[in-house]
Amino acid sequence: MMKFKIHRGTHEIGGSCVEVWTENTRILLDFGTPLVNRDGSEFNFSKFKNLTTPELIEQGVLPDIKGLYNDTDKLIDGVIISHAHQDHYGLLNYIHKAVKHYLGEATHKLIELNNLFTQQEIHIECINYFEREKTFQIGDISITPYWADHSAFDAYSFLVEAEGKSLFYSGDFRSHGRKGNAFKWFTHNAPQHVDYLLLEGTTIGRENKPFRTEEEIENDFVGVFQEQNKINLIYISGQNIDRIVSIFRACIKTNKILVVDVYVAKILKELSTYAKIPYPSKEFENLRVMFPYYISKRLKNEGNKTILYQFKDYKITKEEISEQSDKIVMLVRPSMQKDLEHITGIDGGNLIYSMWEGYLQKSEIKKFIDYLTSRNFTIHKIHTSGHADTETLKQMVEAIKPKNIVPIHTFSKSEYAGIFSTPIVEINDGETIAID
Repeated sequence: MMKFKIHRGTHEIGGSCVEVWTENTRILLDFGTPLVNRDGSEFNFSKFKNLTTPELIEQGVLPDIKGLYNDTDKLIDGVIISHAHQDHYGLLNYIHKAVKHYLGEATHKLIELNNLFTQQEIHIECINYFEREKTFQIGDISITPYWADHSAFDAYSFLVEAEGKSLFYSGDFRSHGRKGNAFKWFTHNAPQHVDYLLLEGTTIGRENKPFRTEEEIENDFVGVFQEQNKINLIYISGQNIDRIVSIFRACIKTNKILVVDVYVAKILKELSTYAKIPYPSKEFENLRVMFPYYISKRLKNEGNKTILYQFKDYKITKEEISEQSDKIVMLVRPSMQKDLEHITGIDGGNLIYSMWEGYLQKSEIKKFIDYLTSRNFTIHKIHTSGHADTETLKQMVEAIKPKNIVPIHTFSKSEYAGIFSTPIVEINDGETIAID
């Protein structure tokens, strides 16, 4: 008999963690950092960082899963990671090093880049790469990854099968991004009549309307870039490749120079191995690299000067940006304020905020926005969700035709019943479901 348990995610977004097991095999789907505390306030890991693993389990930060953290008689058989967002992988460093990890190759690359450019230290030793639509085996459990359209590069959903029973873990997905055809393909090739669909509902409970496509977002960028005599700064996640492609295409259409910092440059270069995306090279002449003070200093201090040298042929200085600011579109974030203070002639420019609006409540982001406002920047909000709208959720359900739906990765599980005609099984964190 196959069983499963959602350790975190039945009543919150983030911290995803699902255990699936048979009599002989146990696996984990994702192992993410929480985004919120039990009272709904923002989760801050810094106050827990000095606690031991048992103390973190006691505090409810880590789920109590046997064979995951220490060398017991039998370690868990495998941990599968859907994509490189920290709310799906951020607690991996607590897992015993001998546990086998299964993930996409590009996902692993992104995790390694986060180790390099942030304070994160997650080093996976037992690595197994899977490929989309190619079934692999962990003990007597079969797993088939399905490539997903999501704001994370290299994201997957999973079909999990054992002993004639099945569940489908949606992971995070959408249909309005630059990989929308991946979802369209899925609707024609989805596994059908699975026993349980664990369906993410990030956007359930929000305004119910179709989300704007990346092509529409690109057109919005074009509209702003066409304003005369203004620099355009854009605050986005440096790993939102779909959005960077939209920005780059808008730059081509408006004859602008796209400036990225060395962090984004490295991400684009590494991921260009896996997809046709722009990166600093002779092939993409209007893509230049700026070397921010703090990140450059850190790379030097940690012995990673070679990364700085890697992009020296595509360097653009603060003086060059100042001299041609009306031609510049530059990706920025709060840590680059010191650099912006040394770029002249940009007052009265545009700042485009292209992330989830909830982040605007963070103090460092508020301060950054206030700083640019004090320099007379006009603030624009151009964004679309990395998650499925209600219509797309319905399309996944229609394609799979599951026997049951289990809400996950949502704050609004009680609203599923009003959206889907399929039976909804509302469960709580830690509750075991036997598929019989």
